[in-house]
Amino acid sequence: MPHPRRERFAVVDPATGEAFDEAPDQRPDELDAVVVRARETWAGWRADPEARTAALLASADAVEAAGGELAPLLTREQGKPLAESYAEVARTAARLRHFAAMAPETRTITDGRPVHSEIRWRSLGPVAAIVPWNFPLQLASAKFAPALAAGNTVVLKPSPFTPLATRLLGSVLSAALPEGVLTVVTGREPLGALLASHPGIRHVTFTGSVPTGRAVAAGAAPGLARVTLELGGNDAAVLLDDVEVEAVADRLFRSAFRNCGQVCMAVKRVYAPARLHARVVEALAERAKTVVVGSGLDPGTELGPVNNAAQLARVERYTARALEEGARAVAGGHRLERPGYFYAPTILTDVPPDSPVVMEEQFGPVLPYGHLDEAVEAANATRYGLGGSVWGTDLDRAEEVAGRLECGTAWINHHAELSLDQPFAGIKDSGVGVAGGPWGLYGNLRPFVVHRPREGGR
Repeated sequence: MPHPRRERFAVVDPATGEAFDEAPDQRPDELDAVVVRARETWAGWRADPEARTAALLASADAVEAAGGELAPLLTREQGKPLAESYAEVARTAARLRHFAAMAPETRTITDGRPVHSEIRWRSLGPVAAIVPWNFPLQLASAKFAPALAAGNTVVLKPSPFTPLATRLLGSVLSAALPEGVLTVVTGREPLGALLASHPGIRHVTFTGSVPTGRAVAAGAAPGLARVTLELGGNDAAVLLDDVEVEAVADRLFRSAFRNCGQVCMAVKRVYAPARLHARVVEALAERAKTVVVGSGLDPGTELGPVNNAAQLARVERYTARALEEGARAVAGGHRLERPGYFYAPTILTDVPPDSPVVMEEQFGPVLPYGHLDEAVEAANATRYGLGGSVWGTDLDRAEEVAGRLECGTAWINHHAELSLDQPFAGIKDSGVGVAGGPWGLYGNLRPFVVHRPREGGR
C-alpha cells in the first residue's frame, strides 16, 4: 500500500514576512525507518576511524565549495546579513576539520596491581541533534561534527523556521558521507518531541529554550538516553569605573546586537557605575540609531530582522512592559514600519531590576542598561548562567571581578568569542552537559575498560 503523500509547510522570509518556499513536513511514522537506518549504518561507521576522518575532511571541503548556495539561502530564511551567513558556513567547515583531527585517547591505569588495565572509548549509537533557528548550520555542526567523529550516526532536525539551508547542507554532505550516517528530517511539532523520545536514540543534543529543554530531557528519560542541553543565556556586561567608554563601545554594541541580538551568549544586560551612566548610554544609543537595518541580502545591511513573528511579539511585549514600568527608550523601543519582522535597535535605561526584559532572555535587538554599583550581584541575579564579561583597563582587577560571575564562560574586554578548542557550558538554567573541544568529543563516547593479567600474573 503506498504511503500517504507527505505534506509540506511554508518557510517565511523574515525580511518580507512572506512565504518564499516550502519544506517537507516529515510524518512521525517515518522516524522509525530513519532511526533504524542510522542504527544499521552505525556498525560500519564506528568500525573504521581512518575512513571517518577522510569523510569528515571531504565533508568540510564540500561545505566550503557550496558556500555560494548555502549562505544566500540561510540569509533568506533566517534574516542575518549575508556576510554573517558566509561566516557561518565557514565555521561549519572549520568545525568538521577540527573534529576530523581529534581522536579519543586510550589510557592505562597504573595503580600497583598485577593487572594491565586500559580505558578505551566506544561510540553511543544514533544521536538526535535538534537545532534552533538563530544559527542553523553552525549549531548543527557543533552537534554532528563531534558525534560523527566519535563514531556515532546522527539524525538532525532543524527548526521549522529555518529548514531549507539545513536540508541543503544534508544534501551537500551526502556526497561525502555514507548513506544513513547523517539524515536531516524536517517538520513541525510533535516531530522534535518524538525524535527526542525515540527508543532507538542514545544521545539527544538540543539547543533552545528552557521549557523545551525540560520537555526534551523528560522525553529522553524513559529510554535513559544521554542529554546535552544548551538552553540560552542572559549574559551581563559589567563595566568597571576605569573603562574607556569610547574604546569599548563598538565591541560592546556588536556583542549585544550581532545577529539582531539573537545569540544565546550575546550581551543582554549592561551594568556600570553611576558616574559613567550618561556616557555609556549616549555611546550605545548613537550606535543603535545609526546602524543600518534592512534585508540581509542588501550588501549595506548591518542588522537584519527578527527571525519570526512569535519572537518579534516577544520582543515587543518585553519592551512595552519595561516602558510601562518606568524604563526609558533612549533609542528605538518600537517596531519599524515596513514589511517583515523589523524592530528598531533599542537601548533601555532606568529599567526596574525585576522587569522581564532584565530577568528573562529577550533574544532580540533590545539592550537594558542599569547603573547599579552592585553590578556583580545584579549580573548573577537571574536564573541563567551561560556567559558574562567585565570591561576595564586594569586587567587584574577585571579578572578578579570576572571570577565572581556565576556563568560558564567569562570574557574580559570582549564577549561571545569562542575557540573550537574550549568547553562551552552554562550553569543554572543555561543547560546540562558540555560542548566544544575534546569535551564535545567525549560527550559522544562512553568508557570501556579492559583488564588483563600482566605477564606472569594470574
